[in-house]
Amino acid sequence: MHVILTVNAAWNVWNFRLPVVRALLAEGHRVTVLAPPDETVPKLEAMGCAFRPLAMRPQGLNPAEAPALCLRLARAFRRERPDIVLGYTIKNNVFGAMAAKATGTPFLPNVTGLGTAFLAGGLLQRVAEALYRRAFRGLPVVFFQNEDDSTLFTARGLVHPGQVRLLPGSGIDLRRFAPAPMPEDPEAPVFLMIARLLRDKGVHEYVDAAREVRARHPAARFRLLGAVGADNRTAVDRATVDRWVAEGAIEYLGTAPDVRPHIAAAHCVVLPSYREGAPRTLIEAAAMARPLIATDVPGCRAVVRDGETGFLCAPRSARALAAAIERFLALDAPRRAAMGAAGRAFMEEAFDEALVVEAYARAIAELVPAGGRG
Repeated sequence: MHVILTVNAAWNVWNFRLPVVRALLAEGHRVTVLAPPDETVPKLEAMGCAFRPLAMRPQGLNPAEAPALCLRLARAFRRERPDIVLGYTIKNNVFGAMAAKATGTPFLPNVTGLGTAFLAGGLLQRVAEALYRRAFRGLPVVFFQNEDDSTLFTARGLVHPGQVRLLPGSGIDLRRFAPAPMPEDPEAPVFLMIARLLRDKGVHEYVDAAREVRARHPAARFRLLGAVGADNRTAVDRATVDRWVAEGAIEYLGTAPDVRPHIAAAHCVVLPSYREGAPRTLIEAAAMARPLIATDVPGCRAVVRDGETGFLCAPRSARALAAAIERFLALDAPRRAAMGAAGRAFMEEAFDEALVVEAYARAIAELVPAGGRG
């Protein structure tokens, strides 16, 4: 077969979709990535993928963009003649599905999260829902990464129950993200948040909670790993981060090609996001046997078992987050280690990347005739 993956940035494939890509290549299929280019393109090509650039603005969901982007996608599908297209990220799912219908191409979307369109509410959410409803109508299968999102889409009539399939996020390579021993010095605990620095990720709540906790536990350290200045209307700028560092609230680590050393150096990983699909950073941290603290929102609560693998707290509340952090601080070293071990066991049970690969293999076999489309 010839399989196209379309997404709003090539790095998304490199960081989140490699298990599916490797499995397809291992089966002898051709894989083409259709996305805006970035520094990961040579890596994708080196592993055997073809790459085709896609002109699009990654952020936002403006209906005015639909005709031009649909046309570019449809032209690509006609030119490449794939047997199936796998869609990821909002625009590529919505407009990719429309282009696939226009060209008679099987299309398999993965709703990896709802983004700011659904967090904003109001007109923006109504526009997003109308686009999803039109795009997904008639698709045999729509993947979701948590039950909350699939329930919402079903309740709003964006999909019908027979279309829905659930995935354990993007899956996790349990060998690469192996358990790591807890850092020494439990009296000086290190908390780590890994995320793009966006308001919707709860960055401000994390910093405010750090201030509150450090006033009572000055030995506690709060680290922040992730890119500043993202192309997003909720992005935190570098000047704000520098002020936080100067006052001693947090330590800013910048970005890293490999998060594992930073997770290993932390006692607990925190994500106070407003909503997620299936938060990769929490999955990676749990696989490395780190306790988690996250907000009780879709996506996060699918990964954290409250009181067993970590703690959940109310969203958009620095005070609730600080209280959850202090619950963790009250645990002794053996209890912290036991919580991390429980998180690892949960990842082995429910989030192994092999489960994602198997789900894609089954869905593709249903959607594409044996031997391809001919």
